[in-house]
Amino acid sequence: MSTVKLTVNGKAVSADVEDRTLLVQLLREHLNLTGTHVGCDTSQCGACVVHIDGRAVKSCTTLVGQVHGANVTTIEGIAKGDQLHPMQAAFRDNHGLQCGYCTPGMIMASIDIVNRHGGDLDEETVRHELEGNICRCTGYHNIVKSVLDAASRMKVSMAAE
Repeated sequence: MSTVKLTVNGKAVSADVEDRTLLVQLLREHLNLTGTHVGCDTSQCGACVVHIDGRAVKSCTTLVGQVHGANVTTIEGIAKGDQLHPMQAAFRDNHGLQCGYCTPGMIMASIDIVNRHGGDLDEETVRHELEGNICRCTGYHNIVKSVLDAASRMKVSMAAE
């Protein structure tokens, strides 16, 4: 057993966990943050994507010990109160979700894409960047449309800050 200390969605967290505990297990089973989904356990589907120190990471293959002292943001931590994050709003407005299973990971990965590439994205870049996230429902058209819309929204939002 090890004690791990980190910040999750802006709140300090300390937990005694086995050394083999995965971040996704800590989030879902210990912190009851079930928006982060487990789809494949092999880092193939992207349903488990969270941000660690601002970068998208697949939490199903990340040991909790690797994030000791880190800042972790999950899908539950990106909205500001009742105001959706621009990426969440764009997914809603552009029908970028169907069953919703992949959506949290898609949104978290997409925020990272916009943060790294800026607001000027093209469809080819978005499709290439999302190759590590699997959606079995939408065929990606509305997801790509959502990301491109959110990129514009985030660009405006960042300029206003």
